[in-house]
Amino acid sequence: MMTPQFQRFQGIGMGFMAGYVDTLGFVALFGLFTAHVTGNFVLIAVSLADPTQTPSLLKLLAFPAFILGVAASRLLVVRCERRATSAVKPSYSLQLVLLLGFMVCGMLAEPVGKSVGALAMAAGLLGAAAMGAHSAASKLLLTHLAPTSMMTGNVTQLVIDTVDRLRGAADDATKARCAKFFWPVLSFALGCAAAAFAYRAFGFVALIVPNAILCLHLLQPEPQAS
Repeated sequence: MMTPQFQRFQGIGMGFMAGYVDTLGFVALFGLFTAHVTGNFVLIAVSLADPTQTPSLLKLLAFPAFILGVAASRLLVVRCERRATSAVKPSYSLQLVLLLGFMVCGMLAEPVGKSVGALAMAAGLLGAAAMGAHSAASKLLLTHLAPTSMMTGNVTQLVIDTVDRLRGAADDATKARCAKFFWPVLSFALGCAAAAFAYRAFGFVALIVPNAILCLHLLQPEPQAS
């Protein structure tokens, strides 16, 4: 039986991780969004429209790297389905391998100068692939949770439900949905703040935090969905 407490633990952990990784990539790698594809579209478009700017190769390649992460996650899930086994922990393992690569390449690239070197490029692309795998897992495996890396829809739904509660029109489903969306939004925001400070204090080694979160999830017994 998958308890509400276990679901909350998953949502908080994954939301914090996504906000943390996205912010650290942005601070460390010249405004790269590893988990926020929409943001990269905006940055690339601005660069292309302004003749004084050259689009960053890292930002151009981040989107295909994200796609490869999604594709790898999907193929992993399909393989597990054919074997009639759970894909949740293998998905966590895939994200862990990619995030460890992000951290190690970033540490080897330090100090990151004003241009993107090969190791910094590899770090950013591994980070984008990791968050692509994370987003795919959210869609494919963690459907009982609110999305943990895309907060625009979460905030929109949370505000709608909060307004309904304040005007006295909320039923039990509305109240449950508020809790479902509140925790990932809050943990994502806290992850963003933590990463901004942690990177400035410790550099890329600060990525040990999301890696530890994934290890913690891997060590947890996996309950069966009811």
